[in-house]
Amino acid sequence: MTVWEAIAVVIAGVFAGGINTVVGSGTLVTFPVLLAVGYPPVVANVSNSLGLVPGSLSGAWGYREELKGQSDRVKRLLPASILGGIVGAILLVTLPDKAFTAIVPVLIVIALVLVLIQPWLNRKLAHRRNDNDGGVLLWFGVFAAGVYGGYFGAAQGVLVMGIMGVLVSEHLQRMNALKNVLTAFVNLVAGVLFIFIADVAWLAVLLLAVGSVVGGQIGAKIGRKLPPAVLRGVIVVVGVAAIVQLLTR
Repeated sequence: MTVWEAIAVVIAGVFAGGINTVVGSGTLVTFPVLLAVGYPPVVANVSNSLGLVPGSLSGAWGYREELKGQSDRVKRLLPASILGGIVGAILLVTLPDKAFTAIVPVLIVIALVLVLIQPWLNRKLAHRRNDNDGGVLLWFGVFAAGVYGGYFGAAQGVLVMGIMGVLVSEHLQRMNALKNVLTAFVNLVAGVLFIFIADVAWLAVLLLAVGSVVGGQIGAKIGRKLPPAVLRGVIVVVGVAAIVQLLTR
């Protein structure tokens, strides 16, 4: 990796850390950058999951005020995220590389659709009020999102927000804080597994970690002030770039 490529990876980490904290889908920034600097798809995905863990934890810390009073939810839903992350990580390393190359473009398209419809979804959810706290459906929904995140994390946060928004009556910012905790642990447990069972590009992990920690704090502090349309536009552009990169390798 050249110096300029290393700088590009750090910058991608900053963007991803901020986007993950505010919206989700930071992987759509970092994954194509790792592909562009020469890493194979599976190695890029594994290293990306590990590298973004510090950024997710940084974003969760930045949203600590919104987490107050949600300890029961965290205790109930965290096992679902952890178990889902383990299952997704195992699927990633047991399925053949060709399966990943074939599946991921489809997952990226789904992620992009989720990102694009998020404003419409948020408007719908903002007026929804339920009398329950999600119950079993919420637990299994978070588990399914964890499987998705352990396999390929792009738009995992958007997926979790959509699931919680449909099933839980809560302010969106508080749900976003909870989302940051859940997705951080999905990436963490998947990353720990990857250390033992997959090839990891440690330089990429380090560079992404540095960038994503900075990005997580930026996202937590000013993310609500950033134009969402701009973030979504960036995500769509890099997502399309990732699809092209995968299909032309």
